[in-house]
Order: sequence, then structure tokens, then C-alpha cells
Amino acid sequence: MTRRSRVLAACLVLTALTALSGCHDKQPAEAARPPVNVDVMDIALRDVPVLFDYVGQTESSQQVEIRARVNGFLDTRVYQEGALVHQGDVMFQMDRKPFEAALDAARAEFAQQKARLDTAQANLNRVRPLVAKNALSQKDLDDSIGQQQAAAAALEQARANVTSANLNLGYTTITAPVTGLSSYAKKQNGSYIDASNSLLTYVAKLDPMWINFALSENEMLQLRTQTSNGTLKLPAVNDIEAVVVLADGSIYPQRGHIAFRDASLSSETGTYLIRAAVPNPDGALRPGQFVRIKLVGAERASAVAVPQAAVMQGPRGEYVWTVDKDNKAQQRAIQTGDWNGNDWVVNAGLHPGDRVVVDNALRLAPGAPVNARVVPTPAASVNIGAAAAGQGNTADGGAAGASGSGGATGSAGAAGAGGNAGAAGSASTGGAVGAAGPAGTSAANTGATGASGTPSGHTELFFTTGSASLDPQSAEALASVARRLLAAPDSRVAVSGYTDSTGSYDTNVKLAAARAATVRSALIVAGVDVARIEMRRPAKIVSTDAPDKSRRVDLTLSSATGG
Repeated sequence: MTRRSRVLAACLVLTALTALSGCHDKQPAEAARPPVNVDVMDIALRDVPVLFDYVGQTESSQQVEIRARVNGFLDTRVYQEGALVHQGDVMFQMDRKPFEAALDAARAEFAQQKARLDTAQANLNRVRPLVAKNALSQKDLDDSIGQQQAAAAALEQARANVTSANLNLGYTTITAPVTGLSSYAKKQNGSYIDASNSLLTYVAKLDPMWINFALSENEMLQLRTQTSNGTLKLPAVNDIEAVVVLADGSIYPQRGHIAFRDASLSSETGTYLIRAAVPNPDGALRPGQFVRIKLVGAERASAVAVPQAAVMQGPRGEYVWTVDKDNKAQQRAIQTGDWNGNDWVVNAGLHPGDRVVVDNALRLAPGAPVNARVVPTPAASVNIGAAAAGQGNTADGGAAGASGSGGATGSAGAAGAGGNAGAAGSASTGGAVGAAGPAGTSAANTGATGASGTPSGHTELFFTTGSASLDPQSAEALASVARRLLAAPDSRVAVSGYTDSTGSYDTNVKLAAARAATVRSALIVAGVDVARIEMRRPAKIVSTDAPDKSRRVDLTLSSATGG
């Protein structure tokens, strides 16, 4: 090697040593970087609320089959298919004429048997003193007593036949047994109804609404195990609230409670049936809907929970950053459990006294120095879901409304012209809301009792627009008229309606007749004799009449002699 080559090699070695020396000089500078500012939370055991989430389906709390109880021809479908019907509303009217004839025959038989009993009693009254004077034999007395007793028994049989015929006549008017949503009519007008095809329609009660959901056998066993070992606190069944989340993610405003738990496991599905009852005063829930039901009230006892932002996801699962006693960051693998609100429940990996980083964790590396600032533990919450449109958020997700299954309150009717203020709508079976009376009208009776003791007066009944269904306030007014008629056997009532001046004249006439028939049928079902009901032709509406008059039927009470 030449001298020049040796000098060049020496220079290269010196350059390399200089570069290495420069690298070693930079390492202390990098190690001296400032600590990262982080927020940490001290881990402590606390009770954390637990939310159980299931898929459920709504079901009517009382779905009633509307069946004909006597054989005959179906005359009229009174109700509007799919409409809300109230308890006592007339839904179907069967042909009454055969049953009226049967009732007349039964009454005639009753009168005949009563005459026979009177004759037998008179004969016994004549025979008894003659036997006492030995003018007639004891056999004559025994025969008279037997005839009198047989006549009395025949009279009781005739009375029972009258009652049976009267019941059968009443069964021709088919009413709604509950307040609920009606189904379509399975039989049309003119159909012959007997025992083989007596089903006419359904009425589904909407308030309260049932929500059925199921727990698997594994879920039930886990709940029992966690409850027995104290890791889960369950309140009394009646104290567990049910929150309903609809298909669009909105929260139904009413909360329910557990109403039923099946005692046995279904062999077909391997699940336990559980049912929650939810108030549904406005009918917003309909049978057959699929919803999510969230049960609120349970607590995870002595649990470790961290904010969701503190939990990271790595190749080996979830982990958090902790700060050790030397204020250096350390990675800690954890096992997560329930996610409630903004908190993750940690089943394993953390212990009381650990400090977990809850903010600025992305800038950390194992062993990096930190400047820890302790923040308070956030309040525990549950994640019910997004609030419905127009509802404010609350701590538990924004579900509004009082809990429980009490009936709703009816709203007061408006004051009528020249009459009394409309009565408050009464809560019907199931807690349906009573409707307010129409403004400027009144369903209150404005008449007075006549001098002879027979009631007289005028009552206005209002029907739902376009249908033959009474509103709740008018139904109560009609019941009051029926009670007054029954209390005064010498009174009678005239029924008259009105035809609207708009639309088809034939349709309006048929609707007015159907409404009058509804009133007539309701009075007959209440026990008013058909002979005391006078049906008048509907009057026409003129331009100067009030708009509500087109859906009105008037009842005019009077004495039988005065017309």
C-alpha cells in the first residue's frame, strides 16, 4: 500500500469515529425530553348501574274475539274497520225479527201459565175450607195442591223462557267488550252466522301494551350465579323499569315494569318468556312491533369501571395506560365486561389504587415520564340510547314520562251553548284518555223533569267524523239517557239525525241512518223497550248550521201520552 493510500484510509477511520461520537452525544438529549401531561383517575371499587338489553315484540294486553252468540243473518256492520272502538260501542247488528217473535211467544206462554196458576190457586182456596168441614175428601185437597204447585212450576219455566228469549234478542246487537283497535270484518252484511262461523272480528286493547322478550338458559344461569355471589344487585321485580327503544332509535316516553315471568323453560326455544307492561294511552304502540327493551335498576356491586376513552385496542386485545409510582407510563392488558353509558366495566387487569390515564394517551410510550393530574371519578350512568326528537337528554338517556301503569286522565269538555260544561272524559278500561267535548256544543242533558215525574229534555250526541262511532263523552250521555228511560217506564224517546250538505247525498243518508241505528241498538241493549223508541227521518243541514251538526244525533225525551 502506498503512503497516499494509508493517509486516505486513516482519514476515513477518523470520520467514522467522529460520526459515532456524535450519535452518542445526541442520546442524552433525546432522553431528556419533557414529561407528557396526562389526566389520570384513581381506581376504586364502586357500584355501577347495569343495563340489560333485549329484543322484544309488542302484544295487545287483551285481544278479544268478537263472536256472534246466536244464529241468524248479519244485517249491518256498524263500526269502521280498523278504527278505535270504545267499550260498549255497537259493532254488528243481526236480524232481530225472529228473536222478537220468539220473545213475544215466550211472553204469551208466560201469560198463559200465569192464568193457569191463578185458576189453580183459586180452586185450592175453595177446596181447602170444604175439606176442613169434611165436605170434600183429603184426596180432593191433595189434587188441588198438586195442580197449584204444577202450575207454579210451569210459570217459573215460562219466566225462564222469557228471560232466555230476551237475552237472545239482546245478543243480536254485538258491542265491543273493551276499548281498543278493531280489525277487519270477517263476515259481510247478509251472511248467515252460526256456531261454525261465529267469529266476526277482533278488538285489541292498546293500553297497557305488553312487550314479550326472552332470556336464554345461559343468561338466566349467569344472572342467578352473579346474584348469589354478590357481584350483581337486582332490585325487586316490580322495581325494574323497562325502557322501550323504537325501530328508528327514538325512546318511547312511557316506562313500564315487569308484569309476568314464565315459570318453565320452553322446550322449543330453550328460553324463558318475560313480559313487560308499558302504558300506551295515546296508542302509539301497536301490536306486532319489534322493539328493543332495556331493563334499568340493577347494579354491578364493587366493580372497577373506567371511561371508555381510556380503553385502547391492540393486537392482543384491550389495554389501558397506567402511571406507576415513578410517574412513568406502563401498558396494562385488561378484560372488559359491560359497557354502561361512558364507562367500561373491567373484569380483570386493574385493582383499587391503580392510576389509569384517561386523556392524552396517544402520546405515551412504555416507560415514558408523565406529569399526572388526578381528575375526579365521573358519575356512573347507563346508555339507554339516543333521545327521541323533541325530548331533552337526561342522565339516563332522556326517557321521559312517569313510570307505572295507572290510567290516564280524561280532559274536560268545552262548555256548550246554553248547556252545561262538558263532563270530564273518564278513563275507560285500560286507562284510555277521555276526549274533550266539541267546542260550542254540549252532550249534557238540558231538559228538566216534568210535573208528572216523567223526564223530558233534549240530548245531543256526537259521532266520529265519517263513522257511526260515538265519542266517549257522548257515549256517557247516551248511557245517562238510557238510565232515565228505565227509571220512568211511561217515557219515550225520539231519535233524529242530520245529513251533511257536502258529499254524496245517498252516502250521507246511509251514515245518518247508521248513527241512529247505533243509538237505537245501544238503548235496546240497555233494556229500553223498542216500542218506546221513535225513529225519525234525518234532517238536512243548511249553510247557517254549525259544522258539528252534521255528525250529531238528537234524543228528545217526552211522556208516552204527550208525544
